[in-house]
Amino acid sequence: MYLHKFLVTGLLLAILSSPGFTQNSIIQKSDSTGFYKMSDVVVTATRTETPLIELANSITIIDSAEIAESKKNNVMDLLKDEYGVDIVQQGGPGKLANVLIRGGNAEHTLVLLDGIEMNMPSDPGNTFDFSNLLTDNIQRIEILRGPQSTMYGSDALAGVINIITKTGTKGNKYFLSGEGGTYNTYKFNGGLNGTYDILNYQLNLSRTKTDGFSSASKKYGNTEKDGASNFTGSFKTGLNLNNDFRLNLFYQHTDADADLDQFGGSFGDDPTYLFNLEENALRMETVFSDYKNTWNGKAGVSYMRNVRKYSFDSTFINPFASDAMYDGKKVKFDIQNTFNFSKPFSLTIGAEHERETALSNYLQFFSDSTAASISPSKNSTTKGIFIEEQSNIADMFFLNMGIRYDYHDRFGDATTYRLAPAFVIWQTGTKLKATYGTGFKSPSLYNLFDPFTGNEKLEPEKSRGWDAGVEQFLLNNKLTAGVTYFSNTFENLFGFDANYKTVNIKKSESRGIEAYISYKPVPGVQVKSNYTYTKTKNLTDNSPDKNLPLLRRPIHKGVISINYSFLKKFNSYFDAVFAGKRDDVIFSGGTTKRVRLDSYVLINLAVSYDMFSYLQLYAKVNNLTDTYYEEVYGYATPGLSLYAGFKLKL
Repeated sequence: MYLHKFLVTGLLLAILSSPGFTQNSIIQKSDSTGFYKMSDVVVTATRTETPLIELANSITIIDSAEIAESKKNNVMDLLKDEYGVDIVQQGGPGKLANVLIRGGNAEHTLVLLDGIEMNMPSDPGNTFDFSNLLTDNIQRIEILRGPQSTMYGSDALAGVINIITKTGTKGNKYFLSGEGGTYNTYKFNGGLNGTYDILNYQLNLSRTKTDGFSSASKKYGNTEKDGASNFTGSFKTGLNLNNDFRLNLFYQHTDADADLDQFGGSFGDDPTYLFNLEENALRMETVFSDYKNTWNGKAGVSYMRNVRKYSFDSTFINPFASDAMYDGKKVKFDIQNTFNFSKPFSLTIGAEHERETALSNYLQFFSDSTAASISPSKNSTTKGIFIEEQSNIADMFFLNMGIRYDYHDRFGDATTYRLAPAFVIWQTGTKLKATYGTGFKSPSLYNLFDPFTGNEKLEPEKSRGWDAGVEQFLLNNKLTAGVTYFSNTFENLFGFDANYKTVNIKKSESRGIEAYISYKPVPGVQVKSNYTYTKTKNLTDNSPDKNLPLLRRPIHKGVISINYSFLKKFNSYFDAVFAGKRDDVIFSGGTTKRVRLDSYVLINLAVSYDMFSYLQLYAKVNNLTDTYYEEVYGYATPGLSLYAGFKLKL
């Protein structure tokens, strides 16, 4: 129980006792030392390019190098290594996978793909399913923690995950890769990347297929394999008309199938349960500025449509059959302008108009009757405006302040705000930071209009949160460490009354500590480690779970990864993930019972060899110790898995 205190205390002592507090390791502001030049620039926190050193936000970056070296095929596998982030998946590949940030619900995380909001309009909670999001065309991922509705509106109560895809680079290149291994799994990826005069382009095609394993764990007697397949194609192009004006276009299509089971645990197997996903995402935008760069802006339109189909037949265990379809789409217009009045001051003003539409059709067949739950096409419109100010005082004190107003045509208006100061002590390489913000989440179309549980009088869910921490840069920036304390309160959460109607009834809180270290002792070696302590509590009045922890959130989580490149041809990547015990529930006979899921450690290893400048061979081992674990009670997870592959670039 004192593990988190021990780790945090040790981290602080290491920082304070480090020989890095010498003149040789002092962070300088000039480009001559390379600090500003080397500092990561992020866009998620402020929607404008801002050096990470100037931001108070708790934000991390997964870059293209880490994606390539880890050899991980799915975005959710990358997110498992990040602090403050938990993954919950109901089975193996292709099965529902959600992300929880800082103890919030899955629907409290906003997911962006090249500026497109990917949260599903036809889902009861407007969540995003990470199970079919591949890494092949991704350049970087930015993870922003804490309430972010001031810049992004609804759904960003706990954080934002911004996924940025690759852009065509100089020259014309072709690429092809293939991989195969355990569970009769194969994967192919190919495409082209390049530029032609003022045009850049990136085309990517991916195909994966696996026989998988039973989603309902074999520990409880389930044996039927649940396979999955995925085809994803994406195209991105940009037209740089001049230094001050360019046009961008991005499109991605996903078609995925998966075999599912009825539930986890005993008798969960269902060989007839099938799932199909068709998803399209499109964005067109213009980026512009004046020749002095005192004013720049962006205007765009995004479109996303997600269609999910489920069907199963009656079996000996399950006496009825079902056929269901959920169709949702989202169209959004947005514009923002940033005015750089002087070095210490800039102002960003933006406006958005979003329309969501969803319909569903659920049929249940018995031997002599049919039950239907049909929700005809419904829609909602949200209009929002926001303003954010960024200040830079003496290159030491940095302040972001913002406020936003949204109007939803169903529930009315919502106002959110954020304050984020950071103070950098260059002489010691220390950054002190803090943030405070509020967030809201609009009721989904399902919450509002479902024939049985819908309630058109719902108000938005709300959150408020703050964090404070310190970051330390040592040994000429070879060593970076940080500690942050966070606290969030979630109110007006959606639940059910005695008549099973959706109402604003629930309340919860989360608080904890996030700590990380990144160390590059010698060229070619990087060691990263992080730890998260998360304490959650259900605060809902008259709930049997009041004052108990929220489900599926481990109190303790720790990660260590080591990347080692040698002889200019070999690379090895190792990571180990520890997740502590957490609560879940068993549904039986119309009642629920709390259970405690065991802690576990997962070890993964990937090695690669550049045989030629254009050909790389690699192999990887996932779950090296063949550990049995559950992220959701009764659902299986992958055991020891071996894969080998190649990457060809011409």
